[in-house]
Amino acid sequence: MKAGIVGLPNVGKSTLFNCLSNAKAQSANFPFCTIEPNIGVVNVPDPRLEKLESLVNPERVLPATVEIVDIAGLVKGASKGEGLGNQFLGNIRETDAILHVLRCFDNDNIVHVDGNVNPIRDKETIDMELQLKDLETVDKKLEKVKRAAKTGNKEAQKEEAVLLKLKAGLEAGKSVRALEFTEDELEEYVNPAQLITGKPVLYVCNVDEDSAVSGNAYVDLVKEAVKDENAEVLVLAVGTEADINELDDYEERQMFLSDIGLDEPGSAKLIRSAYKLLNQQTYFTAGVKEVRAWTINVGATAPQAAGVIHTDFEKGFIRAEVIGYEDYITYGSEAKVKEAGKMRVEGKGYTVKDGDVMHFLFNV
Repeated sequence: MKAGIVGLPNVGKSTLFNCLSNAKAQSANFPFCTIEPNIGVVNVPDPRLEKLESLVNPERVLPATVEIVDIAGLVKGASKGEGLGNQFLGNIRETDAILHVLRCFDNDNIVHVDGNVNPIRDKETIDMELQLKDLETVDKKLEKVKRAAKTGNKEAQKEEAVLLKLKAGLEAGKSVRALEFTEDELEEYVNPAQLITGKPVLYVCNVDEDSAVSGNAYVDLVKEAVKDENAEVLVLAVGTEADINELDDYEERQMFLSDIGLDEPGSAKLIRSAYKLLNQQTYFTAGVKEVRAWTINVGATAPQAAGVIHTDFEKGFIRAEVIGYEDYITYGSEAKVKEAGKMRVEGKGYTVKDGDVMHFLFNV
């Protein structure tokens, strides 16, 4: 599962990507410096993992990860191939969620592609380009489906109705995620179309250091503009995060954060938000060899969770021994949890809860 960072040129995308992944994407004061998408695999910060480590004292600890893709800046006309539009839009299509970076700070030394700072206009520019690209996709599908629908094909007629609804919404300037469909329509027709504006989105307001805690007037405008979108807004001082990232000493980083009023780096909140945006959650395995966080989709069953470790675990699943995270911390060890009768045995129908500590029994 991948989250793609998008936005206009010079809004802080590559700097943010560098903060998240510690990779060094070229960050320069001109458009199109990130031509190939940069991909980083980022550890998901999780204090629960540290607590389990302190109790188990394993040989190694492996956190959950999320893949972040830095996609070059879109410009007006990208949907028609302006700039490097087609390539960038193709890169966005391959991601599962969008981190939309909006410039919410003034700085005369950093050129704005449209001449002045206006995050709402910037958001609308990107939205319109993505909507136009989706409209192109829907129109192509409609051409094919209409022919079949005219012959009386009931399935084609259902699909045509959904596509016409998508077309009307996009032409009205609405993103697919803002339109309402039944579960069946989503599953059968909308999701398989992989429309860009149907992907979940997180708006990242890139602010100056003084606005890192409470935001500013630009952020307020963004929050008001997206209130009907069912989207989260995150405030992040990307330049400041980059400065903190340069410090090697943990204590120095904490002092820097404390000085500006933050209890943890904003990038940590962003990574967790991206993980959630991708509909992911974590379960743990805990033993002396390793304590590990495993990534599963929200709603995954015990066999599906086992399959993340190895496909044989899912095929030959017998049962799962499950300890709730809070019980593990309260009693301090697997043995004590068992003594207290708090370990549960769950079967194939069990839906895994975020934070479960699990052990699988299987036979192949």
